[in-house]
Amino acid sequence: MKFAKGTTTLAFKFNGGIIVSVDSRSTMGYYIASGTVKKVIEINPFLLGTMAGGAADCSFWERNLGMECRLYELRNGRRITVAAASKLLANVMSAYRGYGLSMGTMITGWDETGPQLYYVDNDGTRLKGKYFSVGSGSMYAYGVLDNHWREDLSVEEAIDLGKRAIYHATHRDAASGGINNLVRFFFPCVCGICFAQSPLCSRCLLMSPLAFGSIT
Repeated sequence: MKFAKGTTTLAFKFNGGIIVSVDSRSTMGYYIASGTVKKVIEINPFLLGTMAGGAADCSFWERNLGMECRLYELRNGRRITVAAASKLLANVMSAYRGYGLSMGTMITGWDETGPQLYYVDNDGTRLKGKYFSVGSGSMYAYGVLDNHWREDLSVEEAIDLGKRAIYHATHRDAASGGINNLVRFFFPCVCGICFAQSPLCSRCLLMSPLAFGSIT
């Protein structure tokens, strides 16, 4: 079976947090099935995954990962790290290798070790890096990222880079398009366990955590 798919997703780390930027087009070959697909999947309030490949495979297995992360937290009394969460997903993909799954995802978030970004695919491949792009338009997005990414980007520059990389990919890749959804993880606050734009987070003040901000 050959999947006719296409998308552009990317994520990168910088000194101001993590940027996740995706398009919203769903295609079946030359047929555009939808232009408003949500390709950023919230695994839990501290972890995000992206969707590239088969929409059903990505959605199911990343939501299943959310369940496994919650079970880990209940068993161990602490939040799972990004590395451990990505390893859980990679182990599942390895077990199902050759069964026809189609998934290329980035697992990103923040834990006690800082911001983390991993790539996981349906073969069980798991890579750690500072930036990744996945999908049929990824080569065009990489062209922009390779030229303009640096760790000391300002927040405004990072947001612009995320938007610009998706824009150029959708311009060249017919299978990518729609709208650009962009998410930025904030710095951890002084409590060391959550994220906020101010020195004291809403978890510390109101017990209501603010995990990430979204820019469409």
